[in-house]
Amino acid sequence: MAMLKIENLKVNYGYISALRDVSIEVDTGEIVTLIGGNGAGKTTTLMAISNLVNKADGTVLFKDRDVSYMSPDKIVQMGLSHVPEGRKIFPALSVYENLIAGTMGNPSLSKQRIEELLDFSFELFPRLKERTKQHGGSLSGGEQQMLAIARGLMMDPSLIMLDEPSLGLAPILVEEIFEMIVEIRKAGKTILLIEQNAAMALAIADRGYVLETGDVVLHGTGKDLLVDPAVMKAYLGY
Repeated sequence: MAMLKIENLKVNYGYISALRDVSIEVDTGEIVTLIGGNGAGKTTTLMAISNLVNKADGTVLFKDRDVSYMSPDKIVQMGLSHVPEGRKIFPALSVYENLIAGTMGNPSLSKQRIEELLDFSFELFPRLKERTKQHGGSLSGGEQQMLAIARGLMMDPSLIMLDEPSLGLAPILVEEIFEMIVEIRKAGKTILLIEQNAAMALAIADRGYVLETGDVVLHGTGKDLLVDPAVMKAYLGY
């Protein structure tokens, strides 16, 4: 069953078509990845889902409800978490305060559930537990990315969208982040992942879509796309 369904999505920036008739589906419990080069429309797709940019046309269905023109905060309250590119943590707040800020998207959370979510975040990212009182801005890039993902999980979402979680990280940290994404799925979350590291994204994804200049040009299982000649040539360096 599709948790998220996007149909014929169009987004324009002035006279430029950022997205043209983009249609994708994310089923409950899946990891689905969007891959493509810079300017392909990956980030715009996530922003359109969250209604952070205006749509020229198209429909976004989340849990069978049309959220195309719903306010971003209402979409969040329905259980859709968006971890943006560039981390966007609160640098002046402590790690703990950043995590608690994540719960504000879900006002129905009980104190007990918040404690459970904190425990899960610290189990997933032990380094954050060691730095609960440290300001977010004093963390390393990798730790800030962990904090951004953990904050996104603190609202207890049904679906979490991750925009370039490995951007700017050392290779060893990239592997760690991808291992955590798999663990998040094992914990029952559905994941829509944008990633320039196509090989690693496709290796963990159930399915993938390839975006080029605002169009979906290929889609299939992660395994099939990994060995697709066009994908190998354009994105995997083979």
